[in-house]
Amino acid sequence: MNRIITSAITFGAGMAAYNLAQRKNLLSSRQMKKVQKRIKKMF
Repeated sequence: MNRIITSAITFGAGMAAYNLAQRKNLLSSRQMKKVQKRIKKMF
């Protein structure tokens, strides 16, 4: 149960950071793909 909540919080924080980075164009498209892979690996 705790693990599910933790992963949900991590996922939410990750999505927020991802959206923020996309809006501000801080990350290149190559880095974006790396981040997406890392998020998918967590599940």
